[in-house]
Amino acid sequence: MTATDITVWIISALLAIGIGSSRYAKWKTRDKLVRELAAMDPERREKMLSRMTPQLAMEARQELMRRFHVS
Repeated sequence: MTATDITVWIISALLAIGIGSSRYAKWKTRDKLVRELAAMDPERREKMLSRMTPQLAMEARQELMRRFHVS
C-alpha cells in the first residue's frame, strides 16, 4: 500500500461519514416535523401543510397516514 492508497481511503471514508450524517439529520428533522404535525389540530395542520413546498407536504401527508393514520 502506498501513501496515495491510504489518502484515497481516508477521503472516501470522510465523504461517506459526511453523506451519512447529512441523511441522518434530514431524516431526524423530517421525523420531528411529522410528529409535530400529528399533534396539531386538523385545521392548523392543513394550514402548515399548505405553506410547505408541494413535494414536502405530500411526503409529510404520506408519513402521517402511514405512521399515525391521520388524514
